[in-house]
Amino acid sequence: MRIAIAGGHGQIARQLSTLLAQGGHDPVALIRNADQEADVVAAGATPLVIDLEHCDDSELAEGLTGCDAVVFAAGSGPGSTPERKLSVDRDGAILLADAAVQAGIRRYVLLSSRGADTYDADSDDIFQIYLRAKSEADAAVRGNDQLDWTIVRPGSLTDDSPTGKVRTGAEVEGSIPRGDVAALIATLLATGAGVGKQFEVVSGEMPIAEAVAAL
Repeated sequence: MRIAIAGGHGQIARQLSTLLAQGGHDPVALIRNADQEADVVAAGATPLVIDLEHCDDSELAEGLTGCDAVVFAAGSGPGSTPERKLSVDRDGAILLADAAVQAGIRRYVLLSSRGADTYDADSDDIFQIYLRAKSEADAAVRGNDQLDWTIVRPGSLTDDSPTGKVRTGAEVEGSIPRGDVAALIATLLATGAGVGKQFEVVSGEMPIAEAVAAL
């Protein structure tokens, strides 16, 4: 499969690209900075320079031509403004969904956050705005009946070595290595499992392949 990954220079995205390439797939890393091209090529992906905050769905759809699936792994990052939490984490995910539909792509995996729906709508705290952005993006994708979507909500992300084992559920607490999140998404894409499912995931005792098959 040819799989476009928004936020292709991120840590999870690059690990995902490597796993997909090793599995015989063709990852395409959507990046907004051409200086990042060498990094994503080294991870096994083909770079596509496009800025989700400064393009429309038609332009993005053109870039997605020939892809079989899309992954939203983009984020505004630490220290970003409240405005960018909404323009990247929410609007970028919705833009990718709209562009995927235009390009005739049904499979969409959205990387969200544990506890996204618990945000305080009256708060101006940056983390609450981040959760709101994720929650609203998730809701928009869930409501798109032209997509075969899966929404992955990991717990606190770490740089620990991946264990290959996870725990999933509607609500779970804990942390998870970025490498295990990448492996989980790769398994979802390779197997086609998890369509129409939204779940939280943290480190656990179940092998990723079994956890994905049980969704």
